[in-house]
Amino acid sequence: LVKPHWFSIVEEASLFLIDFFICVPAASYTDSSDDETSPRDKQQKNSKGSSDFCVKNIKQAEFGRREIEIAEQEMPALMALRKRAQGEKPLAGAKIVGCTHITAQTAVLMETLGALGAQCRWAACNIYSTLNEVAAALAESGFPVFAWKGESEDDFWWCIDRCVNVEGWQPNMILDDGGDLTHWIYKKYPNMFKKIKGIVEESVTGVHRLYQLSKAGKLCVPAMNVNDSVTKQKFDNLYCCRESILDGLKRTTDMMFGGKQVVVCGYGEVGKGCCAALKAMGSIVYVTEIDPICALQACMDGFRLVKLNEVIRQVDIVITCTGNKNVVTREHLDRMKNSCIVCNMGHSNTEIDVASLRTPELTWERVRSQVDHVIWPDGKRIVLLAEGRLLNLSCSTVPTFVLSITATTQALALIELYNAPEGRYKQDVYLLPKKMDEYVASLHLPTFDAHLTELTDEQAKYLGLNKNGPFKPNYYRY
Repeated sequence: LVKPHWFSIVEEASLFLIDFFICVPAASYTDSSDDETSPRDKQQKNSKGSSDFCVKNIKQAEFGRREIEIAEQEMPALMALRKRAQGEKPLAGAKIVGCTHITAQTAVLMETLGALGAQCRWAACNIYSTLNEVAAALAESGFPVFAWKGESEDDFWWCIDRCVNVEGWQPNMILDDGGDLTHWIYKKYPNMFKKIKGIVEESVTGVHRLYQLSKAGKLCVPAMNVNDSVTKQKFDNLYCCRESILDGLKRTTDMMFGGKQVVVCGYGEVGKGCCAALKAMGSIVYVTEIDPICALQACMDGFRLVKLNEVIRQVDIVITCTGNKNVVTREHLDRMKNSCIVCNMGHSNTEIDVASLRTPELTWERVRSQVDHVIWPDGKRIVLLAEGRLLNLSCSTVPTFVLSITATTQALALIELYNAPEGRYKQDVYLLPKKMDEYVASLHLPTFDAHLTELTDEQAKYLGLNKNGPFKPNYYRY
C-alpha cells in the first residue's frame, strides 16, 4: 500500500501540533497581572491625592478612559444633554447615590449627571459586571466609586455602605438597579429618607420591591419606575437582549447555535429578544410562560409553548428571563442531559437554584472566567454560566446605543423628580411621563438621519392631539 504524497505532509503537521500542545501551556482566562490582594486591603490614591474610592487598580484608569471615549460616540442623547446644560444646571445641588452596573456606558451617564450639576457616589449592582478599568477611570476623575469585578457578597454590601455612610455627605436622590441600594438604606439608615427627594429604579426586580413597599405603606418617598417606560422595555429589554444573548453564550462556550434545542423561560421583552436571536441562528426554541397573553404571542411567533418538565431532558441550553425565583430547580438540574448549558438573562440570581448545587456529592470545576462545570457522581455535567447571575453583563458586553436610550431615560427621571414642585409626586411609584419617553426617542433619531413627519393643524385637530405630542394615550401598547 503506497501512501499518497499528501499523507506525509499531514503526518508531519500532526506531529508538529502534538509537540506544540505538549510544550505550550493552556491559555489563561484570567489576567495574570492582577494580584489576589482584595481592593479593600489596598491603599490607593488618584493623581489628585484623593482616596475616596475602592477599585481593583487605579493604574488602569487610562485604559478605562479610552473605553469611555468610545462609548460616548454611541450615546448621542447623553452628549446632547450635556451641551444643552452648559448654561443651566438642572441637577445643581443633587447628591445622587447610585447602584448600577459599572461599565463604560454607566460612566458616560455618571459624567453627564456631573455635567448637569450633580455630585455622585456609586457602587455596583452585580458582583461580576464591573469593568475594572472603567471604575479606575471614574475614580481618577474624582468620582467616589466602590466596585470591582468578582466581589464577594460581603464586599458587595460593604461597597454599598461606603457609598451611603460617609461623614459630611447626605444623598438626596437614589438611582438603583435591582433595589439593593434602596433596601440597604431602609434597613440601615431609614432616617436618610427625610432628605431624599426620590428614587429612580430601572429593573423588574427593583420595581417589584418598590410596589411591595408602596402596597405595605412603607414607601416614604416618590419613586420613578423607569423599567416599564416604553424606551426601557422596548429597547433595552428587547433589542439589547436580542443581540447580547448570542454574545454572552458565544464568548463563554464557543458554541454553534444552529440545530441546538433551547428552552427560554419567560416571554416578556427579554424573552422575546432571546428567542428571536436564537431562532434566527437556526436553533429550535421552546418557551415556558405563565401569562396566557405572552404565551399566545410566543405561539403566534412560531415557538412551541411547553412546561419545563416536558423538555428538560432533551434541550441543550436553558435560559431564564422571568424575574421570578426557583424557575429552574434542583429536580430540573438533576434531569438535564450531559453538557447542558444553564444561564440567566434576568436581573436577579434567584431564577436558577444554584444554592442546591453546592452540596458534597457534586463537584465544581472552573473552566474559565464565569464558566463552571458542575459534575454529578455518575459523570454527568452541566455548564453553569456566571453562577446563575445576569449573563450578558457578567460574561460579555451590551450594545452601547441601546444603553444610551436607557441612561437618558434615567437622567430625565432624576431631573424630573429632583425639580418637581412639592406635591406633584406623592409617596408612590410613578411611570415616566410619555412626553419624556418621546423626547428620549427623538434625541436618538438623528443618528439614523431619520426625519419625522409633522402633523398639519388639520390633522392634529382631527386626532385631538397637540402637534408636539404626546402622540399616544397612556393605555397604548407599543
